[in-house]
Amino acid sequence: MTTDIAREFEAPGFSFENCRRNAQLVKNGFVPPKMIKTGTTICGIIYKDGVILGADTRATEGPIVADKNCEKIHYLAKNMYCCGAGTAADTEMTTQMIASNLELHRLNTGRTVPVVVANTMLKQFLFRYQGYVSAALVLGGVDTTGSYIYCIYPHGSTDKLPYATMGSGSLAAMSVFESRWKPDMSEEEGKKLVRDAIAAGVFNDLGSGSNIDLCVIRKDATEYLRTYEEANKKGTRSLAYDFKQGTTAVLQSKCYKVDVTDTVVRHLVPEGVESMDTA
Repeated sequence: MTTDIAREFEAPGFSFENCRRNAQLVKNGFVPPKMIKTGTTICGIIYKDGVILGADTRATEGPIVADKNCEKIHYLAKNMYCCGAGTAADTEMTTQMIASNLELHRLNTGRTVPVVVANTMLKQFLFRYQGYVSAALVLGGVDTTGSYIYCIYPHGSTDKLPYATMGSGSLAAMSVFESRWKPDMSEEEGKKLVRDAIAAGVFNDLGSGSNIDLCVIRKDATEYLRTYEEANKKGTRSLAYDFKQGTTAVLQSKCYKVDVTDTVVRHLVPEGVESMDTA
């Protein structure tokens, strides 16, 4: 039986081996990759009986609106959901993976998974990649100990707050919360407040738009309100754009007689044309 006597361990702490290389590359004219600007407005609040999450539904690809009605409120467990801002694929895959791990945790323990467990899983995963997984999350849920809202940043840091916003429209949404949120709000008051916060992001941020989704999480039930409100309804055409023949005057016209002979036809349609393979 052999034993490891001279096993080499990596030195603890951060590695700065590539710093000198990167500086030399930039000095020689290398253009480093630029930051990708993403757009979203997500938020969540704690109200009297639980948690309310909200999100817009616009997905952008640079200056292009790639999807007008995407889902940004992701399922984690029956008692908790998570709103995602950042790169759509990163938020989708991250929340799916954590949802799978939470279900395994529930089956092993036989209890309702506490919200803090999901928060710990998410921040440990994101910290491992140092922000290269572009997922900014608002986690909300209710368990046996109470109602919780967590703000999780792409680098892995977290905040535990009574209300939270993230995304490019977060400042507009936060202004609504700062002025109108209060403890022990009713469910209807909470829905109205979250709706107004998301609408502030939709109408004041180019990266946010389309519809408003809400998710109400109570102690005994969860209600996902898909397309709670259409913030930007498509307009209806009020006029007819069909014009009658002769509306525009013809100022000049010329007619040419074209004599199509067999020689011209043979020239235009060469011999030996192969038929298309339809197999």
